[in-house]
Amino acid sequence: MASTGPRRGGGLDRLLSLGTLPVAATALTATTALYMTLVAFGNITDFGTNQQFVQHVLAMDTTFEDPDLMWRAIESPALQNTAYVAIIVWETLTALVLLLATWLWTTGLRRGSHDRARRASTLGLVMTLLLFGLGFIGIGGEWFAMWQSSDWNGLDAAARNLVLAAFTLVVIHLPSLRRGDG
Repeated sequence: MASTGPRRGGGLDRLLSLGTLPVAATALTATTALYMTLVAFGNITDFGTNQQFVQHVLAMDTTFEDPDLMWRAIESPALQNTAYVAIIVWETLTALVLLLATWLWTTGLRRGSHDRARRASTLGLVMTLLLFGLGFIGIGGEWFAMWQSSDWNGLDAAARNLVLAAFTLVVIHLPSLRRGDG
């Protein structure tokens, strides 16, 4: 019986292939996609819980109520609800883009092609950064002084989400992924 030569690594090579940057990029994108999907799903199916959060942040009713800042408050329930629905729409679109990116990473792992996955991930991750960085930290935290509230302060959660999205964005743009070796 003729031998085709010794098998090198075999199962070990398959196992070690899980330690590549494309696999890490896939896992991180999938993690963010799942998180954003659950956030959007939760806000849609339990609309009232975070609706209260948005209403209190925009009304600035649990801040120090400094007269020099209170002119910024939005007390109109219609405007508050419009802002909340816009947030949910943004979360949903972000989740869909990141789910697409995860699918593109997964299919790209087999083909060794990562460009489309990287572009889709970048779009979804920048959307995440805008939501949590610009929206929650910048606008909610500073403009509406959310940092002053002991009851309705989402800055720590926003910062965690910002770090996850930013870290994932860095990983998917590491040079070896751009070369296509993985």
